[in-house]
Amino acid sequence: MSLVTLLPFIVLIGAMFLMTRSAKKKQQAAAQMRNDMQPGTGVRTIGGMYATVKEIQDDTVILEVAPGVHAVYAKNSIGAVLDDAEYNRIVHGDDELEDEGTVVPDDASSLTAGEATDTDGDVAKIDLGKKAEDADAPKDAEVKGSEAKADGEGDAK
Repeated sequence: MSLVTLLPFIVLIGAMFLMTRSAKKKQQAAAQMRNDMQPGTGVRTIGGMYATVKEIQDDTVILEVAPGVHAVYAKNSIGAVLDDAEYNRIVHGDDELEDEGTVVPDDASSLTAGEATDTDGDVAKIDLGKKAEDADAPKDAEVKGSEAKADGEGDAK
């Protein structure tokens, strides 16, 4: 056999080796993250639930999902161990963005600050109805139809 014949097999085996190596590194990192959990840290499960670790056992963890509510989960169900700042921001709504000077408005009133107002001080309303010319055209058609009926001819044939 020549080297050209074996080249596709060598490339395929090399690609498989790289993929399994990458997956193995991810699994080791996830296992290390789960082993580094301490009671009191915030976690996110693979189902997307945020909770606080209360107790760690061999293959399970006890999570406090609400004040006074404890649930037993498998260690493998922990998707991420969160640092305190991120956990408090997500669960308790603590915003650290205000300290940085970033302001996000709660409503759209700041977007309409420069709009024209009418005499009462209210924001001028946009008329979404038909224009006057468009409103007159159908009336003319109705008048012609009513004139035809006035001559004694009806719609029935």
